[in-house]
Amino acid sequence: MNSKQTPSSDSDYPAPPNPPHPSQRRPRGFAAASSPPPPTNRREREKEKERTKLRERHRRAITSRMLSGLRQHGNFPLPARADMNDVLAALAREAGWVVEADGTTYRPASLGHTVSVQPPISASNNQLVNFAVKSTESPISSSSLRSCPVTKAQDVHTPLMPVEDGLSSASLVAGGDAKRMKYVNVGPTMDSLDHVGNDQISTLHEDHYIGTEYINVFATLPMGIINNYCELIDPEAVKQELRQLKSLNVDGVVVYCWWGIVEGWAPRKYDWSGYNDLFMILKEFHFKFQVVLAFHDYGGNGLNGSTEMPISLPKWVLEIGKENPDIFFTDREGRRNTECLSWGIDRERVLNGRTGLEVCFDFMRSFRMEFDALFEEGTIYAVEIGMGASGELRYPSFPHKFGWRYPGIGEFQCYDRYMQQNLRNAAKLRGHAIWGRGPDSAGYYNSRPHETEFFCDKGDYDNYYGRFFLKWYTGYLINHTDQLLSLTRLVFEGIQLVVKIPSIYWWYKSASHAAELTAGFYNPINRDGYAPILEVLSRHGVTVKIMYCGPHSQDDGEACADSGGLFWQVMRSGQDLGLTIAAEASLSCHDCDMYDRIVDMVKARCDPDHRHLAFFTYLQSPHIFMEQRDDLQLTELANFIRCMHGDSPEF
Repeated sequence: MNSKQTPSSDSDYPAPPNPPHPSQRRPRGFAAASSPPPPTNRREREKEKERTKLRERHRRAITSRMLSGLRQHGNFPLPARADMNDVLAALAREAGWVVEADGTTYRPASLGHTVSVQPPISASNNQLVNFAVKSTESPISSSSLRSCPVTKAQDVHTPLMPVEDGLSSASLVAGGDAKRMKYVNVGPTMDSLDHVGNDQISTLHEDHYIGTEYINVFATLPMGIINNYCELIDPEAVKQELRQLKSLNVDGVVVYCWWGIVEGWAPRKYDWSGYNDLFMILKEFHFKFQVVLAFHDYGGNGLNGSTEMPISLPKWVLEIGKENPDIFFTDREGRRNTECLSWGIDRERVLNGRTGLEVCFDFMRSFRMEFDALFEEGTIYAVEIGMGASGELRYPSFPHKFGWRYPGIGEFQCYDRYMQQNLRNAAKLRGHAIWGRGPDSAGYYNSRPHETEFFCDKGDYDNYYGRFFLKWYTGYLINHTDQLLSLTRLVFEGIQLVVKIPSIYWWYKSASHAAELTAGFYNPINRDGYAPILEVLSRHGVTVKIMYCGPHSQDDGEACADSGGLFWQVMRSGQDLGLTIAAEASLSCHDCDMYDRIVDMVKARCDPDHRHLAFFTYLQSPHIFMEQRDDLQLTELANFIRCMHGDSPEF
């Protein structure tokens, strides 16, 4: 609207002799009789704009209900953000027409229909062409028509009533714009995609992935199938679950081998009996499997529910921790996190005469010797090394047990006496002994960046002391990674090794990237904090597994979150270094929209170099043996696996 003030009356200025009138479309039909006269003043124009917005909102609500009805009751494979082109294409295919990628539509001669017009209709033609179609009964059903290969339409649809939300260019390139687009709720069917039921979400387009690269799909077995006495709890339930996974054509499974179980009662006393029983069952089903050597605890962070069996660090380690609590990561308030051992004891002989690295090396060597036959025959596909908290390569900077809640920035974990001594030595070598301490203005677990002096815009993180401290903090993580992988290579020479990179996506679009800084990734807006870590992993030839989070229910806009942008940065940096990249879903997959996002992410059809991920791991429910999947979930999972394999769908 023109910013100049409108005259109070028409007599204030003389009218030009021939005032130009903008060409307007003349109303037709019922609109001609009911259309109001054009507004004559500013107030009327504003009212007309509001009425136009209401009409448009009402029209979109009707469209949404129509699309939901077609998906739910007509089984039309419409995209989640379909427009009228998708509806017309789906209706045409249902009627037996062929719709090509550019919109060219025509009737195939082999379907038993006679059409009076032979040339195909081009989508670029604006004229409407009337067809005189004479239908005869066709033996082809609608289900068989859906099995015909159809090229996927470009995903450039306008979402329903978007509310403006900030997006980074990286996330847009990665296809993450729809994940963070918010929608106005104008009716019961206008909820966001994260709250739409399975019957309202578009089905996965299997035809689009026929002939694409074969991606291995692994399913993670529940953590508690081996108890604290290293016994397989319910072999029959395990076999039943494996039969179902086999029927879905899953390539293999992921098994967690817990340090706290195998060496749980006495140092150097390893009990692998439960895992021997489990691996023999896996061999019967001819499954490949990945093994995760887990050096952290499980079930004590408030995430997994009270019914799950907690798995702690070895009992003898916890006893040592009572006498020397500095073997654990420590925050500024002096709280000890028993989730994993501090990297400050990597070279300190405080574990009954062994260092932190030596106990890991002995555990890995015992595993290799126990299951050497499985390595020789190639049954063990890969070995994942737990590098830190939750098995991920990071500090335990956001523990739920200490009250952290999303999207808090977390706290630095460097206040045990071993890491503090190393920090003081580093400050002296730098010539500034006063820098030998942690930051005092970094806030608390649930602080926001702008609430702290350290992480706010132009805060202390970017001054001389802040840069020194953050380089030391991430350098400690890199040094631990390098040393542990050097020992790992001695044990598993020639075996594919995997290291898991976390997805700390909240505050990613802020200047400081505060949550990443406290976790050990020095990745502010003006620095690539993942490249130095990936270079170390590249030198050891490991496979990088990136955690994939997908859409979230929290208000990511306030948290400056961008999971797609973070995933894109790590994946591209790793691929540029020649690393093999894989992915793992951080949440259980249950809906088709999530599956569609994962397939597009793993196969990256828009990549001009046709790069793709090596394999994908999906999480099952932690109570998978106590619940029954419904037929819809099994069908969607089977379709997802076929898409990952590049197979043709089965009907």
